[in-house]
Amino acid sequence: MSSADRQQNAPRPSPFAVLTAAVAAVLLLLFVYSVAQVLLLFFVAALFALYLGSIIGFLEERARLPRAAGLLVALALTGLWAFAVGWLVLPPVARQTQALITALPGQIQVWTGSLRELVERYPLLAAVLPPERLNAQLSTVADNAGRFAAGIFPVVFDTLHFLINLVSVMVMGIYMALRPELYREGVVLLAPPVHRELVRDILADLGKSLRAWIGGQFLAMVFLGVLTWIGLELLNVPFALAFGVFTGVVVMVPFFGSLVSTLLPALFVLGMGGAVQAWLVVLLGVVVHLIEANFVHPLIMERRVHLPPVLTILSVLIMAELLGPIGLLVAVPVLASLMVIIRRIYVHRLLEGKGFRRFVRDAPAEVRVPESAMRLDGESVSIPAMLEQAGSAPR
Repeated sequence: MSSADRQQNAPRPSPFAVLTAAVAAVLLLLFVYSVAQVLLLFFVAALFALYLGSIIGFLEERARLPRAAGLLVALALTGLWAFAVGWLVLPPVARQTQALITALPGQIQVWTGSLRELVERYPLLAAVLPPERLNAQLSTVADNAGRFAAGIFPVVFDTLHFLINLVSVMVMGIYMALRPELYREGVVLLAPPVHRELVRDILADLGKSLRAWIGGQFLAMVFLGVLTWIGLELLNVPFALAFGVFTGVVVMVPFFGSLVSTLLPALFVLGMGGAVQAWLVVLLGVVVHLIEANFVHPLIMERRVHLPPVLTILSVLIMAELLGPIGLLVAVPVLASLMVIIRRIYVHRLLEGKGFRRFVRDAPAEVRVPESAMRLDGESVSIPAMLEQAGSAPR
């Protein structure tokens, strides 16, 4: 029987089965969207577990500590680091931030006057920047800036909901860091037996990529924050420490964080009448971010996380639209995870035709593996990854 005859005689799915599958898919998507905040907390807990797991793995390898003892040491080091930051950095940052908030309405008035003079000098800009609406908007911002900034912290940090989420993330992260194999194998068991090795390998690949992102993100925050603080101090910019900490925090939001952290101190200096100093501040921000993007970040990431800039910006916009401000913080790790899954499943297995079916032959099969894939670098050898690189994955 020819292949055409077999295709004609193959049973076709009934319309009822197709409709049922479509309805189930829609309901599943609606359920995932309704619990997106909870899934986001679980993802943050997984990132925290990977952070703890990196410290635990280092202590297990170098100090031969058992995993439970390594977890206690990792938590102690994290607590000491948080206490040191809170004791040494937060008080001066809080003072400078309060002074910045107090001075912000006056600066906005200065910016309003400068823009008004610019519109009067160039009447063509009046169509783009209507003086009446511009004055009303900036005056409203100036009146409400202090109250808005002062009200952020109680709303965000002093609510029971936030504390519950924080404790939940920490507890879930600690449990996953203590026994990662339990949860990893639980996910693997959800796959058919023939695909479990592939799922296990994809989870390992995800862990490597996310650990690389966590280490790179942490050191990038420290690097950008310290260099920005030192540079602004040398340029005699007021509130240099507050701007430096702000730069280190918003670097978690790609592109937009760098843009805001560069322009905000420049605009503040410009409002004080220093155009040359403002350009120097912009130049400082550009140089610092170029050094971090081209030298520090690639060295830390070890070429494990390859994220195209356009996809990164698109991911930030989508996550901000779906999940609000908290989505900005996890946009990059979510994109890194999706890139690994798409590369390993959609590209390698579907588009390149390597398939998912079991590989059954009566005679022994010979698989030629490149020598580069056989070199051991201290990490576990992944059979699915070797087969994908060789182009001979089971069909």
